[in-house]
Order: sequence, then structure tokens, then C-alpha cells
Amino acid sequence: MRILAALSGGVDSSVAAARLVEAGHEVVGVHLALARNAELYRSGSRGCCSLEDSNDARRVADLLGIPFYVWDLSERFAQDVVADFLAEYSAGRTPNPCLRCNEKIKFAAVLERGLALGFDAVATGHYARRELRNGQLRLLRSVDASKDQSYVLGVLTEDQLARSLFPLGDAISKAEVRAEAAARGLLVAQKPDSHDICFIPTGDTAGFLREQLGSHPGDIVDERGEVVGAHAGTQQFTVGQRHGLHLSVPAADGRPRYVTGVDPQRRVVTVGPHSLLKVRTIEAIRPSWAGPAALGTRTGLVQVRAHGEPMPATIVAEAERILIELDEPAFGIAPGQAAVHYDGEVVIGSATIAATRP
Repeated sequence: MRILAALSGGVDSSVAAARLVEAGHEVVGVHLALARNAELYRSGSRGCCSLEDSNDARRVADLLGIPFYVWDLSERFAQDVVADFLAEYSAGRTPNPCLRCNEKIKFAAVLERGLALGFDAVATGHYARRELRNGQLRLLRSVDASKDQSYVLGVLTEDQLARSLFPLGDAISKAEVRAEAAARGLLVAQKPDSHDICFIPTGDTAGFLREQLGSHPGDIVDERGEVVGAHAGTQQFTVGQRHGLHLSVPAADGRPRYVTGVDPQRRVVTVGPHSLLKVRTIEAIRPSWAGPAALGTRTGLVQVRAHGEPMPATIVAEAERILIELDEPAFGIAPGQAAVHYDGEVVIGSATIAATRP
């Protein structure tokens, strides 16, 4: 196969590309330049897609003996990921930019360009698997549950999945991948993982939102509507948040309070006890399917955070809306996040959480 390997400059994508070369495929490496901001030069584990990462990716390609290119997708990234991120926070929701990047950039823009150039597939270092199940190609969780990234890949369509490869899906552990990288002579073998939002290299999401969206002061109120504090902008808050509230009036019982609601129209943030975060019903919109659309009612598992536990639920799926009834209540689920539903270890699809009810 002729494969376009996305090289982020990290250990995972490097080992993924090396495995494909070793398997005899015709591999070409591509690094995505997603920002022109000079501050994206980093050291350590902040961010990704920086100048340092580009240089690391080039060195990996040289060692593997494969062609290497840098594709400037910064304009599309700014529009489809960064602008979306800001718009969602402005609307009182909590987005997942990594998921949006997979949906709009890595498995849309890159895949489209790759196919136009004659490549058969795009490969990444994500921890997930593709397998034929009952004659149907499906997306599955990775063997290493602690590194599983099927949640952020749940937005892939059936056609995109057919043209995507995840060579690390069968890896037993990240330690195994690092050991393999060292054995292959890859200098990124011990490079730290990237944990932060790539376009916020400082890791200060609140500061970034404040800088980009400005200050819009308002009240923080308790569950009775009484003012207990002030804020500089609702974009600084997310449902379930406990820290950084700076409340001027303590709770009568002395217990911690959490953000239970964000209303950017009224510039009001509501706080209350942990019990008010209880969610039993989730309404999600804009469903996408990793296989045939699973419309109707069924039981399965639902995951609402990238590293969250899958929760048993009854799922009622319509063309434009999904209603999820959890078997047991969950707490602090924020609108804007993705609800990815599974049949065991198989990804069925993903949808964006629009509302929750206790």
C-alpha cells in the first residue's frame, strides 16, 4: 500500500511509521504545521506540532529512509479547531479540540489531500484498532486500555475508517512502544507525551480564553439565585468545576460548591452542592457513525470523557438526535463534550452533548 504517515514528532507516530516501513509499505511522512506562532517552540511536554516537533519528525523520516514533507494547514486549523473552541466556550459549552482536530484536520483535510495525491490510506500513532467484525470494518478500543484513544476517534465516518491505519492498536503498553523506539534507534524514544491543548503551549487555558474573548463580568449565584461571587467571563467556567471559583460567600454547610450551570447570555454562573451535578439523561446532537447508522433503541456503553469510564446505558438514536439513559447516575457532565457509544469494545458512533437532566 502507499501510505501517508502523519508524523507529529512524538514517539507514537514515529513507531507507527517504522512498523509500516518494516511491513513493506511505500510510506511518505508528513508533519502538520498547524500554527505560525513562534511561541509554539517548546521543550518538555507542552503542546504539539511545534518547531521542535517538526525537527524531530524530520529526523525520524531520515532514519527510516522515507520522503518527508511539511503541510501548512494552519489556516484551516484556525478556522475549524481554534475558532470552534472559542465559539463553544462563548456559548457556555466545553469542547474537545483534539476530537475536533481528528474530525476536521487529520481525517478530513489530510485524508482528502492524501487520496487526491494517490495514497491508499493515512496512518497515525493513535491507540485504537480496526478489525473486520461480521464482515464489517469496525473501530475498536486498543489492547492497552490505559492508552486507548478510540474516544477521540469516534467522530470518524465509515469511509474515513476504511482509509485509516492505526499500527499501535495492538501495543501492550506505552513502555513497549518506547522500548521499540529505542531498539530502532529513534531519538524520540523517551520524549515526554504531549498532554496540553496544542494551540495553548503555556497550558493556561483560562488565560488563553481571557486573552481571546476579553472580560465580560457577571455574577456567580447559588442554587437559590443569591449572589455569592463575581466573575470576569463565563468562558472561564465549565460544569463540574470546583476550583478557581473565588466565592465571597461560603456555603451554609461549609461543603465545597461546584459549577452547575453556565449562562453566557445573562452572564451568570450557577454553583451548588455536588448532588446537583447528578445526570441520568443525556441529550446529544450531530451524531456520526463509525459504521452503519445504529438507529433505534439498544443497550450499550457510553463514554463522555477522553479518559472516563464507560457507563452502561439505554441509547435511543434518531437521525439528528440521540437520547441516552444511564443505568446509574453520573456527575458533572458538561454540554459540548462528546458522548461516544460502544458495543463492548466496538465504537458505534459519537454525538455532541447538548443537554443533561437528573
